[in-house]
Amino acid sequence: MKALDAIKIALKFSDMSITHLSSMKDAPLLRPGPWGGNHAMWIAGHLAVVEGRLQQMLHGGRNPVHEWKPLFDWGSEPVDDPAVYPPFEEVVGKFKELRGQTHAFLDEVGEAGLDRPTKCQPPGFSGFETVGKAVMIIAGHAIGHMGGLTVVRAASGKQRLFVPSEELRAF
Repeated sequence: MKALDAIKIALKFSDMSITHLSSMKDAPLLRPGPWGGNHAMWIAGHLAVVEGRLQQMLHGGRNPVHEWKPLFDWGSEPVDDPAVYPPFEEVVGKFKELRGQTHAFLDEVGEAGLDRPTKCQPPGFSGFETVGKAVMIIAGHAIGHMGGLTVVRAASGKQRLFVPSEELRAF
């Protein structure tokens, strides 16, 4: 297997978060329990800001959703007031758009482009020095937030993200 194949597998797995986030449009601010936690709106916005940061690293320039950083970036906390946030479908749509740009970039640079240096790296963080490393880290980051999304979906009464068939259960 080539590195590009592995990265695309990780991205494809993390792309499931887009579908499952979209299904939370009826309850975007639902918390997973009385102890707090991230609601779907914050998860969607956070993933959009981070995917925007990836675009910044790959292409240089400014994060395309820089204005959302106070709401969704490192150190932000979810709030329960819908007036604070942009419309949920806009946020999910922006994440989807930015993720599409990541896929297009990988298709353009191919396997040989994975070792290209990124245009910039987040200060104080290592591991983002090359295109391949940066995309892999961001894909893994999104996969991690799918765990929180699973809990929010359960709190809303929605079906689990993965329901194995009887045949698979017996395997």
